[in-house]
Amino acid sequence: MKLSDLAHEYVAYKRALGMRFDTEAETLAAFCRRVGDVALVEVTADQVRSYLDGRLPTSSYWERKHTVLNGLFRFAMQCDYIKISPVPCRHPQIPPPLIPYIYSQEELKRLLDATPAVCGPQVPMEAFVFRTLILLLYAACLRLGEALRLTMNDVDLDQAVLCVRETKFYKTRMVPLGRDLSTALRHYVQQRNLVHAHDPESPFFCFRDDRPLSQSAVRSAFRRLRALARVSRHDGARYQPRIHDLRHSGTVHRLVAWYRSGSDLQRLLPQLATYLGHIDLSATQRYLTMTPELLREASLRFERYAKEPRHE
Repeated sequence: MKLSDLAHEYVAYKRALGMRFDTEAETLAAFCRRVGDVALVEVTADQVRSYLDGRLPTSSYWERKHTVLNGLFRFAMQCDYIKISPVPCRHPQIPPPLIPYIYSQEELKRLLDATPAVCGPQVPMEAFVFRTLILLLYAACLRLGEALRLTMNDVDLDQAVLCVRETKFYKTRMVPLGRDLSTALRHYVQQRNLVHAHDPESPFFCFRDDRPLSQSAVRSAFRRLRALARVSRHDGARYQPRIHDLRHSGTVHRLVAWYRSGSDLQRLLPQLATYLGHIDLSATQRYLTMTPELLREASLRFERYAKEPRHE
């Protein structure tokens, strides 16, 4: 059996169990390209280690690749295709987890204002499309893949709600829209429908030629946008601000606003978990990055509570 045949069989098996398995399939395809279309029994531990180590510094990506390959070769052993797995058991020391970057309001404005300079005539993505995508990722706290999978039919501006399908946890959820965001999306739709197809199944965010936006193109454009808007981190972290950090920023800013308004966080946090598409509250609690501003608001809330008179 060839390595590529095993990869196809393993992906089909996982998808038959109801898993999307897209990212894992991409990892396996990259491994097959790296090793070549060799016989399964010819794959060596050195080849696996070389692919895992890559050319970049060790990160959590090493762990994700290891998990995928370990699953592949355990599947091969269960099917009696091989006797021993070439995947190493020892793991290198992984650096601390990535710390999300929380954009300030001023940085968000600079990013939005710089979109026309990034999306020139030679770029396949229009500036008004890119700007609205950034606004939606922040204001609705969506994942990039969720936003790019939206169709015209998924955006109900009359009811001010998004239908977010095929989420990270394979569920569909309804995301309510605030008044300001609804207004911005309404303006976007009017402009979009003048130049793009707008049947119900058309992508809500598309290239100039009506193809759905791709994650790779959006991430590449965002890196150029971040540099042009002079948004960078100076805390010694290994990574610069990412487009996914818009989701973190929207979530943290919302929590700060709740603190300031005196809202009941115990009641609102479960609602926020549902809004974000998390399967439990603990995921939301990990997701909420503590910033100096957030700590200050939490401290003020506790101070007000401590000063309240006690009634026996």
